[in-house]
Amino acid sequence: MPEVVSGYRPGTPCWTDLAAPDQQAALDFYSRVFGWSGRIGPPERGGYSICEAGGLPVAGISAAEPPGEGPPPPTVWTTYLSVADADATVRAVVTAGGQTVMPVTDVMNLGRTAVLADPTGGVFGIWQPRDFAGAGLVNEHGAMIWNELNTTDRPAASAFYRAALGIDSAPMEDGGETYFSLLADGREVGGMQAMPEGVPAGTPSHWLVYFAVDDADRTAATATAAGGSVLKAPFDMVAGRMAVLADSQGAPFAVLTPRPLNEG
Repeated sequence: MPEVVSGYRPGTPCWTDLAAPDQQAALDFYSRVFGWSGRIGPPERGGYSICEAGGLPVAGISAAEPPGEGPPPPTVWTTYLSVADADATVRAVVTAGGQTVMPVTDVMNLGRTAVLADPTGGVFGIWQPRDFAGAGLVNEHGAMIWNELNTTDRPAASAFYRAALGIDSAPMEDGGETYFSLLADGREVGGMQAMPEGVPAGTPSHWLVYFAVDDADRTAATATAAGGSVLKAPFDMVAGRMAVLADSQGAPFAVLTPRPLNEG
């Protein structure tokens, strides 16, 4: 069911957000590409924008603010994993060899969050829900449909996510010997693979967010017309037709037109 009404089990990707150098430009880009509605939020929320599709929250966009005198955060989409206890999860992450990028923070009465990194360098967020569980719509046009870890050391990443977050991994059916399912409580919640061929040398481990679209080719063309770029042209794969794109400020993301369920 695309509308999320019962929240997310621990270990499941539940939210994604983008820190953009030009927040309004990012809102304009994704409004054009996905049809999102969203505006710069109030000062008490740090200007954070909740973007909606079909009247339901699907993603966040904020202004990229440098921490203190440090450099601004990279222009990337962050995947957030639902957890029952943010503080306990951070301790488990550090024990398993990960790092804290942003310590646990209360987000008003909505929940508690932190940004972490696995031992291979893959950055991800965690979300302990209170009044806000995460995305209210998934698997529909303009909403999150898949989250994938591309890692420089798959065995090390597998061991880390199992130890720190209880997320198991197993070879995916039809994925050959290179693509792995991520499993939370036995349910498939994402994917993992070694850094794919064609990625520029030196690319760090990273989570890639996929958004569902009705037509991957048309979305790629719309993104280009809106000032974005095509990193990997639309192609057919086992789950449907996908493309890897970058927005007008360079943030990469993937789009997927899922294969109809009645197709072989």
